[in-house]
Amino acid sequence: MSEGEKAVRVEREESGLTVLTLDSPPLNLFDQRMIDEFRVAVEDLAAEPPRAVLIRAEGRATSAGVDVHVFDGLSPEQASLLWDELLGTIDRLEALPAPIVFAAHAITLTAAFEISLACDLIVASPKAKFGLVEKVVGLTPSMGGTQRLAERAGSGRARQFVMTGVFFDAEEMERWGVVNSIFPADEFEARSRALAEELAAGPTKAHAMTKHVLRRFREGGIPAADEAIRTESAELFATEDLQNAVRTFLEKGGPGHAEFHGR
Repeated sequence: MSEGEKAVRVEREESGLTVLTLDSPPLNLFDQRMIDEFRVAVEDLAAEPPRAVLIRAEGRATSAGVDVHVFDGLSPEQASLLWDELLGTIDRLEALPAPIVFAAHAITLTAAFEISLACDLIVASPKAKFGLVEKVVGLTPSMGGTQRLAERAGSGRARQFVMTGVFFDAEEMERWGVVNSIFPADEFEARSRALAEELAAGPTKAHAMTKHVLRRFREGGIPAADEAIRTESAELFATEDLQNAVRTFLEKGGPGHAEFHGR
């Protein structure tokens, strides 16, 4: 990669979809450059949220993980600062008020898999494999992957995944409830984009509220989520999106006629 090329490309489209592409051949390793560019990209999305995000990758790997040079010579104090920065990026990504689709077309290891677990939907090609292999350098995952995997698949699965350090294929990840959908390899790019575009065209305020309710559920269980519904979700009735959707539903005799603008 030349000095002027970006390891993380961000393309904002007129539809409101933003496509974030990892493009650091040959393996999309998370070296310091990739880490910094991904952090800046997420900060920019948080400052000006899109309607939906698609995270994808170029090349033969979604990502082969973290460049181990990042860890070389770190003191515990320096590592703590790095973990704080990385988890801050994950927190900002997860809190975006827009649906996020992560598209894994090939091997997806460590940092990239942890990023995917902070997204709303994970789609995979049959060729994709997933792993948290930090044990090979004496670490445990430090970007929130263990706990977010446990949220989706249970703590027993998370232990198995992290402690064995083996790769798991897309089909098994779908059975565990980690991968939402598997698309055929020859249709993967088109179907991943179509899903993200469908979300971008939808009721973005309602999607943001869904994410908020689920975050409250994670933090405080069903009572906290119920409280968010009682005290906050009714605000959707003040949006043009809901008012227009209800009106067109009644006028046209069914769903599918409203256009959503995030207002």
